Amino acid sequence: MKSFLRFAFVTLLLLVVAMISAVVTMSRAIHGAEVTVPNLVGMNPTEAERTAGGAGLSVTVERQYYSAEVQEGRIMTQIPTAGTRVRRGWQLRVAQSLGPQRVAVPDVLGESARAADLNIRRRGLDVTSIAYLQTTGLTADQVLAQSPPANASSISAPRISLLISGGPQQPSFVMPSFIGQPLGTVNLTILDAGFRLGLVTVAARLSEPANQPSEPQATSPPQPSPASIVVSQVPAPGQRVVAGATVNFEVR
Repeated sequence: MKSFLRFAFVTLLLLVVAMISAVVTMSRAIHGAEVTVPNLVGMNPTEAERTAGGAGLSVTVERQYYSAEVQEGRIMTQIPTAGTRVRRGWQLRVAQSLGPQRVAVPDVLGESARAADLNIRRRGLDVTSIAYLQTTGLTADQVLAQSPPANASSISAPRISLLISGGPQQPSFVMPSFIGQPLGTVNLTILDAGFRLGLVTVAARLSEPANQPSEPQATSPPQPSPASIVVSQVPAPGQRVVAGATVNFEVR
């Protein structure tokens, strides 16, 4: 009995030691794969890549900004910040200085979208976004506004946003309901209203009762006629549509 207890005790002790050893090994493996992020601020991209590579990390220049304080080509900021613990192979994102602003923002108001884009890019700037505004009384594809404004001298990034005229807005209507009306009458109504007749399909018939003999199958699908009654329509009644929209019908 004593021998059995001794054996059980030794076995339990070995299991405990094995578990502790596994936990310690796992902890070392996890923390051993972590590195400390070096400070890249003030370095040029080559120096930053060399420094980060020595720690098993990589670098990507994600943004560029004008700066009167940081020399052109040098790293201004980084994510994650220096001193952070990350896994080996992590990618560090940095912002690079373009130096003091040397290019004035051009005045592109009234120019076409293409001419404005060429004017902006010729000065080493970028068009970051373009929005369109439906207007009346103005030529389509014309610059209505820009941000930053012309001749701005304190912008932080070499990017300009433009607002372009989209031309006069088409009038819109509320689609009426044609359900229950003959197709011939509906066709004349939508043509007079400036719409177009689209696809017209015949609704499938309901199945015949089981106790009645079924009619012979038609050799060709049924065709709509001016007397056919509209049972559904697309666009649906009440939906807003523009002039010239196509209206599809299902008839019976």
